Amino acid sequence: MVALHGERGRFGGRVRLGIPTDTAQWPDVADQLADCLISAGQERDARPAAIIVYLCQEPAAGESGKDVKDRLRPLAQRLRTACGTLDVPVLEALCISNGRFWSYCCPDFRCCPADGTPMVMPGTSVMAAAAAYAGMQVRGSLKEMEARLAPRTGRRAAEQEQTLDAAAGALVPRMLRRDGAMAVRRETLDLATAMIHRFRQDTPSGSNRARDACDDALITDAEAADLILGLQDRVTRDRAAEWMDGPAAAPALRLWRALARRCAGSYSEHAVAPLTLAGWVCWSTDDGPSARVALGCALTIDPDYTFAQLLHRAINEGLDPEPLRRCLREQHREAASADDGPAPAAKEAPQPAKRTGPPRPGPAGRPRGPRGGTGPGTRTTDGRGRRRAGRDSDRSRR
Repeated sequence: MVALHGERGRFGGRVRLGIPTDTAQWPDVADQLADCLISAGQERDARPAAIIVYLCQEPAAGESGKDVKDRLRPLAQRLRTACGTLDVPVLEALCISNGRFWSYCCPDFRCCPADGTPMVMPGTSVMAAAAAYAGMQVRGSLKEMEARLAPRTGRRAAEQEQTLDAAAGALVPRMLRRDGAMAVRRETLDLATAMIHRFRQDTPSGSNRARDACDDALITDAEAADLILGLQDRVTRDRAAEWMDGPAAAPALRLWRALARRCAGSYSEHAVAPLTLAGWVCWSTDDGPSARVALGCALTIDPDYTFAQLLHRAINEGLDPEPLRRCLREQHREAASADDGPAPAAKEAPQPAKRTGPPRPGPAGRPRGPRGGTGPGTRTTDGRGRRRAGRDSDRSRR
């Protein structure tokens, strides 16, 4: 569902949901989607003027696209009614299936034939030719985008899972040592920096599937395991989110996708962190569709993952990612200054009087996160006062 604003129908907020297989859920789902999209606009003082609805589903075995259109008609009608009840009309409701589309609103068969209207094949328009000339990559279908993030299967998945088991067993005693968490964070970020440099030096070509295969060959099972486990720490993940623009963005996105594919077997839930980072980089680089797919995959695994929730809502409400980018840039500057230590002039500054009571941790001994309450990593509990633990008593993965 897409909200339209103003007389010229400017695109605004969006909501996307998989179509429930249980038709009994359709009335409640339709009411909730309409209320979510319209209330989100009201919170920003931009109530939608109208809404467009897209119902997209491929035919099941023995079905045609027209069968899908007829089967989904009650859902389309309920969505139109739910929006109308809130005084926002649905200008158009379309069913897209099997390479064709049908209108639920237009009764004129001269423009909306009963057999549907064929979709324009990708790459046949002037805009597609211009995009190809400019070097823009074709994302592919929804299934293709999801497949790029799906975990490994078969023998390679079993080998990666064994490596993850070994790395997790070695990580726990290291985390229990004095300053062990800080050491693991540094090593994880150093390894990620090296991997991004490696990916940047070797840019593959060909189809998306061929590119992903080349990326998978660039990182070993052991390197992937160390990065996957290290990114479960919230502070490490927030520092990794700093690779969100400039020349580091593209190789970082390739790395996060490759790590998501390595979260095989019993480690599938560990994919939430790299999936969320992939969604963040996509949104930061103006690739909203890919960002939604990555964040949707993350929230399917863990619906309570706060960073993914915040990004998903921000994208659906049409917010600008630049304020969050500024937060992360400031975080990077503060972390860099802490690593460099105090300037020489600071040594000559007068020392303040000593406080009584327990000492307070200084900047170098305190994990840093974005300032303010809107950036990632500002919460360490699950809203019920309990810390969330990951695999093997891992640190909070929120």
